[in-house]
Amino acid sequence: MSNAILISLRASKPRAGVVAIVSNPARNFATEDVDYTNLSLYKRGSGGRSSFNGIVATVFGSTGFISRYVCNKLGKIGTQLILPYRGDNYDPMRLKVVGDLGQVYFHPYNLKDEDSIRKVVQYSNVVINLVGRDWETRNFNFNQVHVEGARRLARIAKEAGVERFIHFSSLNASEDPEGVILKNGSKFLKSKALGEIAVWEEFPEATIFRPADVYGQEDRFLRYYLHNWRRQLQNMPLWDKGEKTVKQPVHVSDVASGVVAAIRDPDSAGKIFQAVGPKRYLLSELVDYIYRVTHRDRDNWGYRRYDMKWDPFFQLKVTMTQKLSYSWPLGHLHWEKLERDHVTDDVKAELPTLEDLGVSLTAVEDQLPWELRPWIYGQYHGHDADDPMITATPPKVAV
Repeated sequence: MSNAILISLRASKPRAGVVAIVSNPARNFATEDVDYTNLSLYKRGSGGRSSFNGIVATVFGSTGFISRYVCNKLGKIGTQLILPYRGDNYDPMRLKVVGDLGQVYFHPYNLKDEDSIRKVVQYSNVVINLVGRDWETRNFNFNQVHVEGARRLARIAKEAGVERFIHFSSLNASEDPEGVILKNGSKFLKSKALGEIAVWEEFPEATIFRPADVYGQEDRFLRYYLHNWRRQLQNMPLWDKGEKTVKQPVHVSDVASGVVAAIRDPDSAGKIFQAVGPKRYLLSELVDYIYRVTHRDRDNWGYRRYDMKWDPFFQLKVTMTQKLSYSWPLGHLHWEKLERDHVTDDVKAELPTLEDLGVSLTAVEDQLPWELRPWIYGQYHGHDADDPMITATPPKVAV
């Protein structure tokens, strides 16, 4: 008798999971009609990685430099992330920790395969396109990635009913770029401009970001200028010594904060935001500052900057590097990159910036000493770890 009572008590307890579905197939917990397509109804938690804020975001290009910061910022506020990837399945491995268990989902895709794209956007209300290439490869050229690929992602996102589409272009993007080193200008910048047009034709409410040179951990700005292959021994070749080029670099964390702010702000739809830093510098000042911070200046190491247009050996090195390491240029050194390096950043007064999204921008002199600390020359020789490091003179701001 006691066993029968115990069994009946266990059966009367509320059940969860698969057992509840099997044993109580007809149980109804609500009588009103619920719109299960409205993801905001599923919001739970008080915030943080273990909560859900109602945003399901698909981030294309998630294994790239900027997207790692974007994914971390989104995961930190309780966003569920769908991260498509191509290539090795270990590439997105580090992104597993940007959200709590069950918040991050990985799926292979191909930019030319529309079915694989539809699978990863059908449950999302936000799609972010961070797909891009700094150089052309045997599999993808600039037009296929920045124009055709961007159009395809925008069109499929629109067909799937996605509410917000965030597209990354580039500062200085132009349909007819003026050449500094290359006669016809940068094909990269031209393709980015055409990509903006393609995205807005398919998704008129898309938000477009135009980032300047972005620096941070594992970037292609600071590490590019510190790479041995970019120099000629201790000599740094720059076009016109870098004294005719003005740059406005931005910290990657500020860019990621801008993306999060744009998603939360409905008024940002259909606008272009220029992702630039708070100050403008001559390229020569920036490069000199990088080498001052790392104690590789003329006095300590022999650093010297000169005009690359009069160095045929460096020009031959660039050409041979581009031909012999086509898929991945050694040190990211190729003519297309050099062309973009020496284009002055054109920040248009009529377009909003990250500050219009409420982002507090980081100054170069406040962040670079920390970013460049691993590259300080001789920091472990003849220097006590407790002694303060000599502060490098900040770069001069361009007028």
